[in-house]
Amino acid sequence: MNAMLETPELPAVFDGVKLAAVAAVLYVIVRCLNLKSPTAPPDLYFQDSGLSRFLLKSCPLLTKEYIPPLIWGKSGHIQTALYGKMGRVRSPHPYGHRKFITMSDGATSTFDLFEPLAEHCVGDDITMVICPGIANHSEKQYIRTFVDYAQKNGYRCAVLNHLGALPNIELTSPRMFTYGCTWEFGAMVNYIKKTYPLTQLVVVGFSLGGNIVCKYLGETQANQEKVLCCVSVCQGYSALRAQETFMQWDQCRRFYNFLMADNMKKIILSHRQALFGDHVKKPQILEDTDLSRLYTATSLMQIDDNVMRKFHGYNSLKEYYEEESCMRYLHRIYVPLMLVNAADDPLVHESLLTIPKSLSEKRENVMFVLPLHGGHLGFFEGSVLFPEPLTWMDKLVVEYANAICQWERNKSQCSDTEQVEADLE
Repeated sequence: MNAMLETPELPAVFDGVKLAAVAAVLYVIVRCLNLKSPTAPPDLYFQDSGLSRFLLKSCPLLTKEYIPPLIWGKSGHIQTALYGKMGRVRSPHPYGHRKFITMSDGATSTFDLFEPLAEHCVGDDITMVICPGIANHSEKQYIRTFVDYAQKNGYRCAVLNHLGALPNIELTSPRMFTYGCTWEFGAMVNYIKKTYPLTQLVVVGFSLGGNIVCKYLGETQANQEKVLCCVSVCQGYSALRAQETFMQWDQCRRFYNFLMADNMKKIILSHRQALFGDHVKKPQILEDTDLSRLYTATSLMQIDDNVMRKFHGYNSLKEYYEEESCMRYLHRIYVPLMLVNAADDPLVHESLLTIPKSLSEKRENVMFVLPLHGGHLGFFEGSVLFPEPLTWMDKLVVEYANAICQWERNKSQCSDTEQVEADLE
């Protein structure tokens, strides 16, 4: 009798378990996709000046909400993963010419040159000199998408191919690209200046490329000649500070570190004959390289310590990271500088963002832009599920460059007017 009375209650119990399970799954989805996170304009850090007021007026993206795709766009991990695997949507194929430069140590540097497809908004000859992210080159989809958009806005584009990154270009010296080496980027810039003596430069760096371009500009005042402005996107500013956070499991950084290290190992080993072969005349410090440590490396720091620092003769990883990070050069940059990071970038720990924040509080030429979402070089836009071909990042860089070009044109016109008035007096 008791059993018969209890039986009708069982379906209700099972329904309760199902509801609890569904609620748990929905909770995990909401948390993982960060669906409750609001959309908002990016946080801006700058000093009040004529330049910053002009930028706020001329760059609507700085004060407008950045709205990522509704379903997944608020997850920095998904934005980063999609950038890493997909690159971009319906990426164009801009046509360029590959240039080769022989460096003083025998290395062969390459870059691709793309001519503008329209007249620039101020009518001047402007060249964007672009440094891609780690192990990237002009054939990467995010670079192709950005170059095509910049060309259509009247910019000539020169894109550095990191030494050793292109699979069909052999190394001609026992050296490949490293975290802060500016030699190849400097050679490309000098080629542009010499070939196009009337052009002005907009310097753009993505991720590791952001470190390189900022370090390059800060190394000497001469490197800033003919430079209108610089834009750095998603860099970490200090490898020395980043190495500890990059080994933590928070935000899966240790996992990303492993994946990037695995990719670096593949690139290095694909060039092992050129780098470590018996026939190669290499620096003594490279002679002692233990390749077995490279095979077993699980982090970028282990690869940097065992191989990368030795290309430039550094005695320790600490010395390599201190000397090659742009943090010690940023205060020497005097041209307008825009630093862009995403608050949900899983690769760049929030503690590193104190560097651009502090710099923007001290220097009138610096603006730090920090949207809530975007991941690492993602910044996809779209309504619900499918992203648009152009990203918020692509549009912001070009919009900022246009504004700076207009700012410089206005300054020039004001100077000419003042000179005419002075002559009349």
